[in-house]
Amino acid sequence: MPNENNSGILIYAQKNRDGYIHTVFFELLNKAKELAQKLGGVDVNAVIFTSPGQIDGYKEAFSNMGVNKVFYFEDERFKNYSTEYYSKLIVELVKETRPEIMLVGATNEGRDLAPRISGALATGLTADCTGLDINENGQLAATRPTFGGQLMATILCKTYPQMATVRPNVFKVNPVNNYVQTEFIQRAVTLNGINDRVEIIEFKKNVQNVINELDSAEIIVAGGRGLKNEAGFKLLKQFADKIGASVGATRVAVEMGLAPQSAQIGQTGKTVTPRIYIACGISGAIQHTIGMENSAHIIAINNDENAPIFDIADTGIVGDFFEIIPEFLKE
Repeated sequence: MPNENNSGILIYAQKNRDGYIHTVFFELLNKAKELAQKLGGVDVNAVIFTSPGQIDGYKEAFSNMGVNKVFYFEDERFKNYSTEYYSKLIVELVKETRPEIMLVGATNEGRDLAPRISGALATGLTADCTGLDINENGQLAATRPTFGGQLMATILCKTYPQMATVRPNVFKVNPVNNYVQTEFIQRAVTLNGINDRVEIIEFKKNVQNVINELDSAEIIVAGGRGLKNEAGFKLLKQFADKIGASVGATRVAVEMGLAPQSAQIGQTGKTVTPRIYIACGISGAIQHTIGMENSAHIIAINNDENAPIFDIADTGIVGDFFEIIPEFLKE
């Protein structure tokens, strides 16, 4: 049952290394606005860490997207992410403001931070969710795959705040401004006795990830076990280059050594929502489809007419990938 001593939704606003707010925050914000209405119109607030003087650069985005309050911490030590610093200050903030729900993006950073917060607060955390709702009792109903993706479990948290992490690209960003007069509240930085035990010496981008850019791709061509070998993925890459697509893969294809882990889509990989998703030689197991089923248009190429991928495909082509794709390349 809802706890009358807790109110509102708090979202962690992660910044990327270029200083922009990570897109997953705006995805969570859009869903949180929906949840807030089901809770009687409670506030949706954010927490962010910045270097001194940077908060002004974010104010317009927060206001335009309808954030009620933004709690911000400023310090030179926040130039880079710190588990020790961030978790301590957020725990103090949560104890004081008592949100009913706290949401964190299931990025590498979020997956590190959220468990530290939930552990310190002795509250539950549902990780890698693919759905959020408010049930008839006013509780957060967080849905995630379980038993290796064979089942979808809806989990309730008995303690407060009810916490969940959600993968990027699961929810949509609201394209329409929802302007409010956001209140910006600076919080004191109290880190006495806390030492950051990790020092970042140098940061290098993974060039392969930059080139592939699955997260923002308009078109993705993905291959599975049916591509058989390196020659199959070479053909897939040629096709992707011709149509200006990024290349993705199933877990099986990655385990076969046919694609890098950074290209993996599915339960243990990335969640993507391109305009066009072309699944080549992919059977359609839930472990993969959970990561791409919200694509705008799904095209499946498979020589098994009974493959489950055709159940979610908008367009299906029954045939041999090694015969069909060369014909496409000719065109």
